[in-house]
Amino acid sequence: MPKVKSKRKSTWVDMAPMCDVAFLLLTFFMLTSNFTAKEPVQVTTPSSISEIKIPETNTIKIEVDKDGKVFFGIDGQARRVKMLEKISAAYNISFTPEEFKKFSLIPSFGVPIEGLKRFLAMESTERDLKENAVGVPSDSTNNQFKAWVKAARAMSREEDMQKDKSMIIAIKADQATPFPKIKAVMNTLQDLNENKYNLITSLEKAPENL
Repeated sequence: MPKVKSKRKSTWVDMAPMCDVAFLLLTFFMLTSNFTAKEPVQVTTPSSISEIKIPETNTIKIEVDKDGKVFFGIDGQARRVKMLEKISAAYNISFTPEEFKKFSLIPSFGVPIEGLKRFLAMESTERDLKENAVGVPSDSTNNQFKAWVKAARAMSREEDMQKDKSMIIAIKADQATPFPKIKAVMNTLQDLNENKYNLITSLEKAPENL
């Protein structure tokens, strides 16, 4: 007898619930993730076994590349505006509201104060060029780095009166940076009575006890 073939039926799967779950997960990760701020230079940090996590907010961040160039930044757009206001008064350089706005969007920079207006006039892609990452002057004859730290700390103290939460200082240096360059940065901080700061390193596995 001939075999009776059953009629094939198309399989239909409702994908709507799966799509809903996927979009919910995507929204969750977007709302809970902390995006890494763009840095002006690539710094390869030395490793250590310290597991102390440095906060991503309420931080004065100092970066030193392998050539010893110093870059400076703080978190918070309103804080950056207040800091630039103090630098503007100290160096008698006026900035327009548009320049203040542009500066507030830059997480970290490395240019002399006298070249800051030209730097702010650039497009963001032009600011990222290597030739424009010249570093904040930090030598003994023209220590503008000291002025930025002083302005940031003064702004921080004004906030402390309201929030009672001081900003911490974090230094991120390349593992190939000559030690005298790091020492010069630390000496500047000590001149300002800033004796507590954190060194950013990459995590290394702790040695096993014998």
